[in-house]
Amino acid sequence: MKYNRILLKLSGESLTGEKGYGIDEVRLNEYAGQIKEAAQMGVQIGIVIGGGNIFRGLSGLQKGFDRVKGDQMGMLATVINSLALSSALSAIGQKNRVYTSIRMEPVGELYSKWRAIESMQNGEVAILSGGTGNPFFTTDTASALRGIEIEADAMFKGTRVDGVYTADPEKDPSATKFDTISFDEVYDRGLKVMDLTATTMCKQNNLSIVVFDMDTYGNLKKVLSGENIGTLVHV
Repeated sequence: MKYNRILLKLSGESLTGEKGYGIDEVRLNEYAGQIKEAAQMGVQIGIVIGGGNIFRGLSGLQKGFDRVKGDQMGMLATVINSLALSSALSAIGQKNRVYTSIRMEPVGELYSKWRAIESMQNGEVAILSGGTGNPFFTTDTASALRGIEIEADAMFKGTRVDGVYTADPEKDPSATKFDTISFDEVYDRGLKVMDLTATTMCKQNNLSIVVFDMDTYGNLKKVLSGENIGTLVHV
């Protein structure tokens, strides 16, 4: 097995599925099914999920919200998504545990690296919610931070795009996909894989990122099995 422990970053927006807002139960259950398949392969899984389907701190800023309060609302949105994913996983018999970056018992346990690692070693999926617990940081940065902390072999960034392209494939039909790309080339080309803080943290701590399409059922298992889908971003 190439990967023993991974950090899976899921997009909040993707959870809207066909609905276009909130949480689409079909998409949620598909995610849960894929995560259970990965866990059954023996991979230890930590998950960070965004909150953009419910609230984004930066968009709140444009509507007159205080930035810190807006970001705190965004953190709570990630907790809502994490509880939904936990519920979907429990319903299909996959053990899991929700951790929160700020005290929120009994909603979830307060996150600590050692507790999260212990639960993953015991076969539980560790859902790491609440972002970093601080304003001005995205869930991309939270994914980088948690991935480094839990000593993941790689971060798997599940998106609706099947990898990293020379340009946005939804806007530029001539864009071509990379199988692998270095962090330096991502910088040089100005590609938007993750925000700059997250990308820098991953580079400095040698945490590779695998960008793949999570919205196609079965892709998580395929990419973990070493199939050449998605893009590997490496040092």
